Amino acid sequence: MRQIVLDTETTGLDSREGHRIIEVGCVELIDRKLTDNRFHVYLNPDREIDQGAIEVHGITNQFLEDKPHYQDVAEDLLNYLKGAELIIHNAPFDVGFMNAEYLRLDKTWPGLDQHCKILDSLQLARKMHPGQKNNLDALCKRYTVDNSRRDLHGALLDAEILADVYLAMTGGQTQLGLGQDESEQNSAGEVEIKIIRSDRPALAIIRASDDELTAHQERLEAIETTSGEASVWSRLH
Repeated sequence: MRQIVLDTETTGLDSREGHRIIEVGCVELIDRKLTDNRFHVYLNPDREIDQGAIEVHGITNQFLEDKPHYQDVAEDLLNYLKGAELIIHNAPFDVGFMNAEYLRLDKTWPGLDQHCKILDSLQLARKMHPGQKNNLDALCKRYTVDNSRRDLHGALLDAEILADVYLAMTGGQTQLGLGQDESEQNSAGEVEIKIIRSDRPALAIIRASDDELTAHQERLEAIETTSGEASVWSRLH
């Protein structure tokens, strides 16, 4: 299973107003394991970056002056993404910008979802944690993912962090919490199961007395008389 965790940074908030992508960052998961196959590029947008956007990601037009344009990387990026499941936090935003970029190059562009599956990790988080904050910083705190390097947003850094968050969100229990008796991995990577032993005496079995059994039966009969049918207990026995 190949998954790509993707994030972008942009000149502003709305691609319909002509805003452009200025950074793309992707990390690859194969069978839920991070690989070294990454895609990262800064892009010259041929337009000014909104000041509000600069305050979020810190990327300036001066920094981007000598960077490639989207058309220079479009084919390589699409080849990298094709056939994978894309994991994107607030996917409509990033997918909308990428579709706008490809439409500038090809008016017959069918949409990114025709080349890849798309999973919106924000929607997933909202289903798992309704009524709570589910932005990336909040999820890092909830799943104890280190985001201490995230002073500013950055596409590659955010993709790396989101990959850790996604794996934590969807991986279930990863530690048994049994202290010294929990399962451990040996040097060959194999799991060694330790049997927990106890010197405590066996628990005592307390059986109902004849009077208690009679009272129980009388109670069942009263329930059945009232309801007009056999009780659940009677049907099970």
